[in-house]
Amino acid sequence: MTAVRKLGVPFPPELAIGAIEKGGIRTIHQDTVSMTGVTSKPEQAEKRHGALAREPAKEGSARDEEVVVAVESLRLAGHLHIPQHPKGLVVFAHGSGSSRHSPRNRFVAEVLNRAGLGTLLFDLLTPAEERDRTNVFDIRLLGGRLSKVTDWLRSLPEASGIPISYFGASTGAAAALWAAAEATARIAAVVSRGGRPDLAGVRLSDVRSPTLLIVGGRDQVVEDLNRQAQAQLRCESSLVIVPGATHLFEEPDTLEEVAGLACDWFLSHANPGQQSRKNPNEPPAGDPSM
Repeated sequence: MTAVRKLGVPFPPELAIGAIEKGGIRTIHQDTVSMTGVTSKPEQAEKRHGALAREPAKEGSARDEEVVVAVESLRLAGHLHIPQHPKGLVVFAHGSGSSRHSPRNRFVAEVLNRAGLGTLLFDLLTPAEERDRTNVFDIRLLGGRLSKVTDWLRSLPEASGIPISYFGASTGAAAALWAAAEATARIAAVVSRGGRPDLAGVRLSDVRSPTLLIVGGRDQVVEDLNRQAQAQLRCESSLVIVPGATHLFEEPDTLEEVAGLACDWFLSHANPGQQSRKNPNEPPAGDPSM
């Protein structure tokens, strides 16, 4: 039987524009491409951003399953993917009004998985807690949850000795920085996508993890808040503006750019010898905008 991997669009993930058969044979459905407005040559996006093309997909994984993490008296649902030989693990902290099912975070997670990174997407709050909107912006609460889930992840035999990083979106970015600021956190790197790192407040100066802040070029308010937050960081940090992108990175190729930047950042800091772009602000090799 021939193995086939679907080529899906970011939103909704169940809609496919084609497939890749075993051996790398690629089939593209042009009618679907035209309808969705995504690039008609996905392989160019893979080469441009490096993340998808850097590492061929590996068959099998140590774990790829739905999990339930016990945090005090609560049970938080998540999805864990750990490849056979992970180069690092990335825990996702979603933003307000989102969940582990966020299509944008799932898209980024798939890119990271294909580059050899494990991922854990989980719900920061229970359904009952989400109904109280004050919880959504309680960064101390969210950061504490993230720290406890990280401890659970480290306890797994498959995660033993593997560097752990954070990827946060919106308020999840503040939670990631809050958790990374803990003296015992040992977080390899942090990436924020359209985040509100400013909400981490006084904890920003305690962060020691290399931090990448990614903001859309058409998201001026959030860009200003990110600049203010970066000024308070005392760790290695970089602010990257994705031209033409709005807050949710819905424009063509912008989410791919986010995924590529995040992948480079995680790989270069989880494994210092891993080749990556030296300057996150520099366009990838072969970028037509150069």
